[in-house]
Amino acid sequence: MQVINETVEEKNSLPLVLKLTSSFLSYIFHPLFIPLYAGYFLMFIHPTYFVGYASKEKYWLLIRVAYTMVFFPVITVLLLKAIGFIESVFLKTQKDRIIPYIACGIYFFWGYLVFRNQPSIPSTLTSFTFAVFLSSSVALIANIYFKISMHAIGMGGVLGLFVVIMRSNTMLMTGPLSVAFLITGMVCTARLLITNHSNKEIYIGLLVGIVCQLVAAVII
Repeated sequence: MQVINETVEEKNSLPLVLKLTSSFLSYIFHPLFIPLYAGYFLMFIHPTYFVGYASKEKYWLLIRVAYTMVFFPVITVLLLKAIGFIESVFLKTQKDRIIPYIACGIYFFWGYLVFRNQPSIPSTLTSFTFAVFLSSSVALIANIYFKISMHAIGMGGVLGLFVVIMRSNTMLMTGPLSVAFLITGMVCTARLLITNHSNKEIYIGLLVGIVCQLVAAVII
């Protein structure tokens, strides 16, 4: 107990700039925003996956990703807080995370089914969506035993997606993968600095995100 109190005191004594930077990174790279960033990368930055799509079609598809994998989960969390099912919208406890994990898993699987039934959508986006569903399912199970880092899962998903693209030889991924590693390190460090996450919770989260992307790419 004394060790925990000392750790909390150390984190409370962090310089203001470091706290603000860590909070900024945590918000910008919140796990719910990762599908939106990944979708944008696949649609607008990757040179071949959506080559036959007009810009308007890409934006409409990105909006579909946004409302299925970002808007609905956010609304669900806000409603759960409003009716008192969770203590905080930040889901600081394992108990608070149970229902959001289940609800998000349903939304993610729905998104996967929609994309799977549209052959014109590249399989990489479909497999990414399925991997997000797998990650949320594994996180739900892991949540029984410890508070796995959702941010680490999200960033691990980005790394896993970029590895999948790199293996497909459809784009030179040296630059994007390097940037992804850098941002992942910054986000995970931020979570260690301003939350009570342990190294184990961060590392396992990264591993879950990466492995689920690789597994989904093989299955899909």
